Amino acid sequence: MIENLKKINKDLLSPSKTRFFIWFIAFIVFYLVYYISTPDSPIWKDYLTKSLSFVFYDIISVLLFSITISEISLAIDRSLNKRLPWHSKPQKRLFFQTFFQIIVSIILVIIIYIIFYKISCTTSVEEYIELGHCIATNIIISLIISGINTGNYLLKNWSEATTEATQLKLEASEHKQAAMEAELQALKLQIDPHFIFNNLSVLSELILEDQQQGYEFTENFAKVYRYMLINSKKDVITLEEELKFLQSYIYLIQKRIGSGVQFSIQVDKTILEKKVPSLALQFLVENAIKHNQTAKNRPLHIEIFNSSLNELVVSNDIIPLVNKNISSGIGLNNIINRYKLLSELEPKIEITDQSYTVKIPLL
Repeated sequence: MIENLKKINKDLLSPSKTRFFIWFIAFIVFYLVYYISTPDSPIWKDYLTKSLSFVFYDIISVLLFSITISEISLAIDRSLNKRLPWHSKPQKRLFFQTFFQIIVSIILVIIIYIIFYKISCTTSVEEYIELGHCIATNIIISLIISGINTGNYLLKNWSEATTEATQLKLEASEHKQAAMEAELQALKLQIDPHFIFNNLSVLSELILEDQQQGYEFTENFAKVYRYMLINSKKDVITLEEELKFLQSYIYLIQKRIGSGVQFSIQVDKTILEKKVPSLALQFLVENAIKHNQTAKNRPLHIEIFNSSLNELVVSNDIIPLVNKNISSGIGLNNIINRYKLLSELEPKIEITDQSYTVKIPLL
């Protein structure tokens, strides 16, 4: 995109094209202004009846004059661009540019008349009037050229500034995207280390008590850990895959806690292809267990269901711990921050005296 803008700017605002365009405008304006200022001149009345050589000579003369005044105007403009740019003191620049253009135009016409028409004390009034018309025409041409070149200069600067601003905006967007991806990756890797240590502790006990259960626990633990390693690289995952993972995760929890926690999962099959941030359900379940009692005589109930086709609900009882744990911020904050990076949708949290509910959008 930036390269295309630069190419367009180069093509449209190239010095050679600008110069030829100004020559052409000066040539046309000379005839137009001169005719408007002297419509009754004998030159125009029989111009078309003149010989071809006269017309050719006249056109070449006007063309050379137009090129000369154009180049002088461009030289004045370039010189002032270096010494007094438009952006520094625009009013002062306008005054000096207009002044120099007028003075140089008058001097140029006088020099031409002295060389070609031999102005002297015997010059007639009509010839002086003709000289005045020529000076006025030259001044108008010079000012028009100055206006065109100034407009081109300002347009080029504006175009370059726009291109630079677009470049900076694009770079800022790329940096922001890279930062978001890095932040998202960091959030996905926030796996509670206690999860690993707790399950290894349970595994060692099961191996001593019942090798078959120890084997089954090892299988589910391997599935869970493999899922974490593989899907931590993904931004989102289908709800179906997340629920399959959750079954293995629940198995580990029930082996670790026993009947102190009970699960109810009721999700419509029609939404299984919807997506959620990877490990989102694991974080919410772990968060519920971490901040509530899980006693056999009063088990913690965790429900997972969809309230609509676009929203999944994870709700649990509130059974406060006697000694409240200090939250690490890994669970719920992780999910909220990941949703901010992934979409404009946000999880909703509803807390009552009896329950703690998190509603996460399905993507």
